Amino acid sequence: MSNVCLKHSCIKGITTVVPENIINIEDEINYFDNNPKKLQRAKKMIGFGTRHVVRDGTTVIDLCEVAANNLIRDMNIARDDIDALILVCQSPDYLLPASSCILHGRLGLNSNCATFDVGLGCSGYVYGLWMAHSLIASGSAEKVLLLAGDAPSVHSNIANRKCNPLFGDAASATYITYTPEDNPAYFSIGTDGKGWDRIIVPAGGRKLPIKEDIVNITAKDSAGNIWFVGDEILHGMDVFNFTMDVAPKNINQVLEFSDTNSSEIDYFVIHQANKQIVENVARIAKIPLDKTSSETFSKYGNNSTNSVATVICDQLYNKNVDKILISAFGVGLSWGASIVNIKNIHNGGISLMKNPTESHTRVEQILYWAKQFQEG
Repeated sequence: MSNVCLKHSCIKGITTVVPENIINIEDEINYFDNNPKKLQRAKKMIGFGTRHVVRDGTTVIDLCEVAANNLIRDMNIARDDIDALILVCQSPDYLLPASSCILHGRLGLNSNCATFDVGLGCSGYVYGLWMAHSLIASGSAEKVLLLAGDAPSVHSNIANRKCNPLFGDAASATYITYTPEDNPAYFSIGTDGKGWDRIIVPAGGRKLPIKEDIVNITAKDSAGNIWFVGDEILHGMDVFNFTMDVAPKNINQVLEFSDTNSSEIDYFVIHQANKQIVENVARIAKIPLDKTSSETFSKYGNNSTNSVATVICDQLYNKNVDKILISAFGVGLSWGASIVNIKNIHNGGISLMKNPTESHTRVEQILYWAKQFQEG
């Protein structure tokens, strides 16, 4: 694992946005054989509750734009002062250009602002923080806008009960700036690329483009879940074992590297994979349960890339908290832990993004791009 301490940067503010569309697990009792006991058992074990999902036509980039504008407005950030825009996202609007460039234009940032995408999932927010702090430490930037988001709900159909009930959609904006004061931020980062196919969406990239020969191909697993090649495949037991092995070690490593006792941490922000995983990671890492929670999962689901940011905006909103430890892990396989100070930051909490009153339909988009090809 890569360990680093970066001393002259600080998180100034954070806010999260979720779609206004809510799915309540209580309304999906038909998927539990209309058996209230089965439903309650799943809620108790996994932590199912509510989740927010985008509607057709709304993308992660839309969520990120709203989150960024909310933070810029609430903190009175001068757009021309932003030196770098980092977007952590697994669901780009297009194969190219980079979605960060699209957001750069929508947000009206200046032409000297560097922008780039980071294609990471569950660990992505920690990686994004690490990159933002690193840019500042290198002298390449003084003010960085970190956007993180995902819409994992679009990668499974609602009848697929292995994946669909777990995931909700969200995006966040975080503002990180240079400080002359000694303000150490600690990071411990790792990857196991041998597990690249344990969490995967097989089709849609250049390796297996979605064409007519596969678009209607489905498979049914032993539990009766229907899978399309464009769905997310999650090898649950392999991912669980990976998490139980790596996450607690990663937490303890960043504590040891920073010479920090767990009693000095005000709150442990653990990736909200589900209630069972959060509680087991906490147990193995010997984290007091009053210093962490899976409650955010029960309210918003697993937000993938934005999961830990959602926790900060949910559980720590209007709280007097100084030092936190963030632990994130998942697709890649990839993981990261960080100890950062958030005392006196602007925490904008979680706000709803209303469905756009106007959005282009799929047919309208096809006709638009057909015209562009003709004119090109």
